[in-house]
Amino acid sequence: METASTTQTAPIPASQTPRARVAASTPCTEVCPQFHEAIELIGKRWTGAIVCALTERPMRFGELGKAVPGLSDRLLSQRLRELEEEGLVEREVEAGTPVRVTYSLTPTGADLGPAIRELKAWAKRWKQTG
Repeated sequence: METASTTQTAPIPASQTPRARVAASTPCTEVCPQFHEAIELIGKRWTGAIVCALTERPMRFGELGKAVPGLSDRLLSQRLRELEEEGLVEREVEAGTPVRVTYSLTPTGADLGPAIRELKAWAKRWKQTG
């Protein structure tokens, strides 16, 4: 009569599976279409800086303009609309005189936080060595 083995092993972390090791060591021969679309959106002039500012806290239009020096109101408005259409930014309108509009990251936009922080750290290292 055979008995089932009750020995359990700890699960292998996803980053250490054979497939993950192969993927990490395989040269990039083709850019992932989703990555390309994301990098084109975030890499558009001023967009990354706007998202970076909003990772700190929700901001009003004027605060964003000050947080990203050199950005015109027209272009800020356009980029915020694009980010809103892509589901990364949401606007909250507070009734009153004057009307107040606050911009914040959606949960999808907030998911960029770790990547933005890593990119900021890399940029500081890059500029210190150059």
